[in-house]
Amino acid sequence: MPQHLRNRRWFRYLSHFCRVVFALAFIVSGFFKAIDPWGTILSVKNYLIAYDIALPEWVVVIFSIWLCGAELMMGCMLLFKVRIRMVSIFSVLSMTFFTILTLLSATVVPVEDCGCFGELWKLTPWKSFAKNLVLLPMALCFWYRYRPDRVFAFSKLEFFLMSLFFAASMSVGIYSYFHLPPIDMLPYKVGVNIAEEMEAARANDRSEQVVLVYRNRRTGRLREFSLDDKAWHNSDRWEWVDTRVNSNASGVEPMILEFYISNGQGDKTQDILSIPGKLYMLCAMDPASITDNIKNRFDAVERHAANNGGTVIYLTPNHILDTTLPIYNIDAKTMKTMLRANFGLVELENGVIAAKYNYRDIPY
Repeated sequence: MPQHLRNRRWFRYLSHFCRVVFALAFIVSGFFKAIDPWGTILSVKNYLIAYDIALPEWVVVIFSIWLCGAELMMGCMLLFKVRIRMVSIFSVLSMTFFTILTLLSATVVPVEDCGCFGELWKLTPWKSFAKNLVLLPMALCFWYRYRPDRVFAFSKLEFFLMSLFFAASMSVGIYSYFHLPPIDMLPYKVGVNIAEEMEAARANDRSEQVVLVYRNRRTGRLREFSLDDKAWHNSDRWEWVDTRVNSNASGVEPMILEFYISNGQGDKTQDILSIPGKLYMLCAMDPASITDNIKNRFDAVERHAANNGGTVIYLTPNHILDTTLPIYNIDAKTMKTMLRANFGLVELENGVIAAKYNYRDIPY
């Protein structure tokens, strides 16, 4: 590319356009991932499993929160022209990496959902790859435009803005991880009548077939289940990979159809959803990890229900739980879809989701 090209007016306009579009794409993608770091954690785990990489849980959590925040921060720095030279280098490197990664996901190492835009917009691997093929040349364009600039020559204002963007971006992810996403984009939002939504999803198009793809934790093999086949409802043996609808998209989120509650006597979904008045569902992903603080919060819910009228049950993917309250089992993936927390509370009122809390925020 000729050296004098950077001085051409049309190229300056083009690089400006590419920078703004790229920045907005990163801001939207980073924000909707940052408000739901649990979703990013699940996506990162899917990639690690696909590439047979084992990392400690805390490493995955920290990396996922950093990844969301870094993307949001980079978008803000590009939009406000803060050290574009430095950010453009990271933009080119990151887009090169993710272009290769999504190509592999679409071909030799299948990963169904890249999680590029969180729950806002689900992309197939090929669509993710196509999106990256558009963004990568944009990154190269503004990288070349600002190549003569110094990489680390921060002015005081730039340093202040970078620090502000970093703190704000990381705070969004950290807050959402330790509490709940401030914007709920999943099927189990407050105000949803679960039974009615399930019935609407079934009635929308009877010809649709919802297929659940699970991986055997022991052998690593993938297996497809229908919604009527509840063999997948064993989190010790099966790990969720993907949910697919084998027909034209209907616009109804199929994840709502995965809601299934059972106990030793079998399917109790309708019984639970038909309980009149207030139902307090104490959710425990791993009962063995319940601390005294969590137990005290759950005990407070039990006392509140006793004083104000209401039913309290435990929901857990595991079968072992030391409590006198009724215990029901739910798939781990469904629980994490309903409540983005390992421990928390979901309140139903006549089958309608009235409130959801991370255990830290339980008001009772």
